Amino acid sequence: MKKAVLLLWMSLSFASFGAQSGFDANQNVWSLTNGVVEATFQLTADGHFVTQSIASLQSGDLWTAAPGQPSSLIHFQAGNDVFDAHRQYTLSDQYTQPINPSGVRQVIVLNDINGAATITVNIDIYDTQPVIRYSLRYRNLTTSPQYVTLTDMLPFAFADFGQHYTTLHVNQWSLTPVPENFEQSETVLELDGTPVEVLSGAHSRHCGWLAIRDSNSRGLFAGWEFDGQTKATVQQLGAQGYVQFSSQILELNHSVQPYNDFQTPDGFIGLFHGDFDEAGYRTQSFMEAVLAAPAPDPSMFPYVAWDSWAYTDQINETILKQNADIAAAMGVELFLVDLGWAQSIGNWYEDPAKFPHGLAAVSSYVHSLGMKFGLHFALSEADPASPVLQANPDWTSTENDNYHGASSLCLSNQPTQQWLIQQGLHLIDDYNVDWILQDGENMVKQCTKTTHTHDPNDSNYANAVQGINAVVSAIQKARPNVYWENCEDGGNMMTFNMVKHYVTSITNDASGDLPARQAAYGATFPFSPRYAERYMPAADGLTSYATHSYMFGGNWVIMNQLPSLTADQIGYLGLEIANYKQQRGKITGSKVFHILSPSAAGIDVIQSYNATLDTGVAVVTRAAGGAPEYVFRPLGLNPASRYTVTFDVSPAAYSLPGSQLMSAGVRVELPTPFSSEIVHIDSQ
Repeated sequence: MKKAVLLLWMSLSFASFGAQSGFDANQNVWSLTNGVVEATFQLTADGHFVTQSIASLQSGDLWTAAPGQPSSLIHFQAGNDVFDAHRQYTLSDQYTQPINPSGVRQVIVLNDINGAATITVNIDIYDTQPVIRYSLRYRNLTTSPQYVTLTDMLPFAFADFGQHYTTLHVNQWSLTPVPENFEQSETVLELDGTPVEVLSGAHSRHCGWLAIRDSNSRGLFAGWEFDGQTKATVQQLGAQGYVQFSSQILELNHSVQPYNDFQTPDGFIGLFHGDFDEAGYRTQSFMEAVLAAPAPDPSMFPYVAWDSWAYTDQINETILKQNADIAAAMGVELFLVDLGWAQSIGNWYEDPAKFPHGLAAVSSYVHSLGMKFGLHFALSEADPASPVLQANPDWTSTENDNYHGASSLCLSNQPTQQWLIQQGLHLIDDYNVDWILQDGENMVKQCTKTTHTHDPNDSNYANAVQGINAVVSAIQKARPNVYWENCEDGGNMMTFNMVKHYVTSITNDASGDLPARQAAYGATFPFSPRYAERYMPAADGLTSYATHSYMFGGNWVIMNQLPSLTADQIGYLGLEIANYKQQRGKITGSKVFHILSPSAAGIDVIQSYNATLDTGVAVVTRAAGGAPEYVFRPLGLNPASRYTVTFDVSPAAYSLPGSQLMSAGVRVELPTPFSSEIVHIDSQ
């Protein structure tokens, strides 16, 4: 009778399209569904907790456990005990909880059969999202401390059905050990188990995301919510018939005292059917609905900003007010005071020689002009001569990144933490700050000092979870109406934990127009466009080629010395700012199509399509090479809709059905090298 009730419940749940979880007590099987995806897990008769399958209820795609290679959400090690699909457990409890937004958490409490631990498995599902999110809580039931040395945030193995698989991952931005700028890596998996590696986290190489698809367009995407360094792998064991996934925290050595808990970072896995643009869109939709810090002023975001790094650190009250006057007149919304306002890095009080009337007076002046006031805060750094390090020289980390001559602080040392939290609250309150530009060099420091409050052998985990995450969370909880921007000396911490705390992230550090387009092109596979913020340096010049390079992505941050511009240049920037504001709402929430990647010698194209508004935007750019015209065939439109096509530069306009636009395209004029056009496609 119970099984019949379960089957009836399942049929009703598919019709309701709400996130739900059902439990078959006879078989110890849990089924989570939302009408889009269904995932099943089981505690087998012999006590093994395993993942059975994840299925799309729309495409029919099915990912099932591989015969002979059991897969489990439980995969970690504490002391000599390995907890995984081969370990045996008994069921202690199971229940569901509502979670925001519009989701259900299935909680499964398991007792280790050897009495060493209690494992609590959390599995989350949300309305309309083809994603399963999960985490574990380990309770040490032994009488001695246990060291957690392995935790897997992507613990899956699925039958390969004899298919060949292609993976995609994306670089972060870095200058060392080699220059990288969000390049995409597509790799066909070898059948011999050769792994594709994704090295993510602060000061690592890749974004914390990967996607995989087979030749039938059946795909998975995955992300892990941790800012420290991780190593993820995906490999195909063709002879054994399965694909194996893993994402492990590097150098983990976390002590758990008797009857204390260890909570693993969350991970998520989702389904898509199609190409990697579809994987990106599904990832971004989930990220925006569930993970990301809500954007300020959704109808006005991303912002147009001005940043004082146009003057490097040589700023003062007069310079800032002169630029504020012009910025406000042009339509700038966010006025950022970068490095150079404080007495020194780590001495977070205004320099009285630069600000004789105080920095609060500048903030008030900026607000009087209708702009938001943002302030640079390199919280993980301090000058050796600053009062804080003169009084507390041991607060530094063993790793020193030498950020503008400053020393690196250990953020997981509790006295340092408490001081930093107070400094953050002070500068927000005393200077009436709306926006924090968090900068520095490597947000997750390496520290092995035995004099600090963290475990010296657990630096990576401690400085992520108990360090930067703890400090930023405490300040944000106390001052929730202040928004934060991630700038780790560029895009060096592109993770799905980062998005919880920051409303945008720099991708590369004032690198210029072509690198700006390259960064936005790559970053908008894993992350929504608002997390592809770029600085526009004065060296770019003021042409449509330059300004269009910053139109698709996050905040457009202008770094010109505005008083040195001519009236014509100021007028041109004002028009481009108006154009940016007109199109940003069309891009927000859109699917991004990566059509031609940017290069120094050719044409590049990136396009969005917003299904809710039935509108598209494309930036088409010609660099040093390429032809003087390009036939642009937009993707993703409604074939039955009729669209008006207009351009930012060309006066041409067309009225065409979506089917014709996608098949025949429209001609885009790019008459000279280093020219650009923006195409607007609006339903009639």
